[in-house]
Amino acid sequence: MTRVERESMNFKLPKPLASALRKAASPQPGKTATDIVIRGLLHELGEIPGVEQSAETRLQKLESELQQLRSSINSRDNSPIDSRTEEKLEALNNRVAKLEGALGAIQHNNFGASNNYRRYKSSGNPYNQSGRPAQLEPLDEQKLALRLNVNIPTLKEKHESLTPSEFAEWSKNRDRAKYMWRFNEKDKLYHPVK
Repeated sequence: MTRVERESMNFKLPKPLASALRKAASPQPGKTATDIVIRGLLHELGEIPGVEQSAETRLQKLESELQQLRSSINSRDNSPIDSRTEEKLEALNNRVAKLEGALGAIQHNNFGASNNYRRYKSSGNPYNQSGRPAQLEPLDEQKLALRLNVNIPTLKEKHESLTPSEFAEWSKNRDRAKYMWRFNEKDKLYHPVK
């Protein structure tokens, strides 16, 4: 990321707003009062040449656009549509689902990264207290489909048509870390097996 030269400005804020800004600010990267003000200005003013938007701002914008797109698709009347338009809508719905999954994973990773940063700062160890890397958490079908680089209907079809051991082997062949995944009926999540 290129470093943009900053200029100091003096301006007055209403006391409740200044208090809320101080309360929301923290020493974490991207969470300072200045960063919050910059995000607010970019939201209000739009893109400004020479100012790079943060990943969080871009994700918020993408999330907003996805919600508008989904609302637009859902609000369409149920008039008959030709098969080509229906195929395009289905493809668009699949892309929106993948983007939402990716957005959720990125937000989850950003949360985890900030927790790891805090843990590293306080203990000098980016891992858990035992000194070993944290284990993978169980995933819902949307996150597992994203991890295995398949769409949700394909994941469902494989889960229903293969035996549990065949599904575990199929998932291992698709997983980048070669984890097998097994479905647990009790919590309705897929659990990793190394």
